[in-house]
Amino acid sequence: MTETPAASSSIDQRNRIAAIRIDEGSIARGNANIEHEREVAIFDIIDGNSFALDGIDEGPYRLDIAIADDRLVLSVFPENGSATIAVHTLTMTPLKRLLKDYFMVLDSYYQAIRSGQPSRIEAIDVGRRGLHDEGSHLLQDRLAGKIALDFDTARRLFTLITALHWKG
Repeated sequence: MTETPAASSSIDQRNRIAAIRIDEGSIARGNANIEHEREVAIFDIIDGNSFALDGIDEGPYRLDIAIADDRLVLSVFPENGSATIAVHTLTMTPLKRLLKDYFMVLDSYYQAIRSGQPSRIEAIDVGRRGLHDEGSHLLQDRLAGKIALDFDTARRLFTLITALHWKG
């Protein structure tokens, strides 16, 4: 059976994150720039995403994100509901090295911006984007069989995870 464009559009409207809540206890407190990064990351995810729970079609969804016992906890709810649909917990261990490298490159990037060397800024940004892509693929792989994310959504979610850990 082929899907009509209207049916496809309806599925696309359901297979998405409509709202995100961050557990306040999970946020590494920082400066106003860090808070802004988190807000932008959340806006970017909600603005455009593809998020489907394997075997469950109750979207659009609200995603609650927390860090507990060195684990990333993704709790999924109906957009306007309070009953949990699914909870997926991922150990942060595979992401820790990547986050450490990402923050080192980010520090170098901001230092390069202050020094105003365009070629150095560009080279560092290429490395930063490569680490970001690696984190996005890792996130997709770790969620495979549980949550289907397109690459852009995984990238935006990785941005939010980095913003949760960034201390500035």
